[in-house]
Amino acid sequence: MRIRKATVQDIPVISELAEKIWWPSYRNIISDEQISFMLKDMYSEESLKEQMDLGTEFILAERENTPVAFAGFSLTEPGIYKLHKLYVLPSEQGSGTGKKLIGYISDLSREQGGKILELNVNRGNPASGFYKKAGFDIYRTVDIAYHNFVLNDYVMRKNL
Repeated sequence: MRIRKATVQDIPVISELAEKIWWPSYRNIISDEQISFMLKDMYSEESLKEQMDLGTEFILAERENTPVAFAGFSLTEPGIYKLHKLYVLPSEQGSGTGKKLIGYISDLSREQGGKILELNVNRGNPASGFYKKAGFDIYRTVDIAYHNFVLNDYVMRKNL
């Protein structure tokens, strides 16, 4: 497996991966209406470009030159990096890809002076167990108004 920094040229790939990952991953957690809205709001090519322009760094994981996962992270305050996104194709889940992405981002964040890696995860998402195994602990519980929806999240943190 190869992990590399994504560029503007990779935006269509990230958008396509999000579409393939979100439906099976979230269908039993949030409504189809919310999935459609969030995909358009956060994973359209225009939105991804804007996120890159505002400092979110994206990485891609590829197996045999085929993209299988992506993540996005950025510095949010001194010493704290936020893992905004980490998504792995369902066919790739359980193979260690997510763990490798977290390791890669942890190393990059630490090299740039990061002390904490933080993320939000929906409280109903089984991925919260994955994050606990990866060394994250629940820092707080939040309910975030998001357009017509409410995001019921855990904020999880891991010391770097």
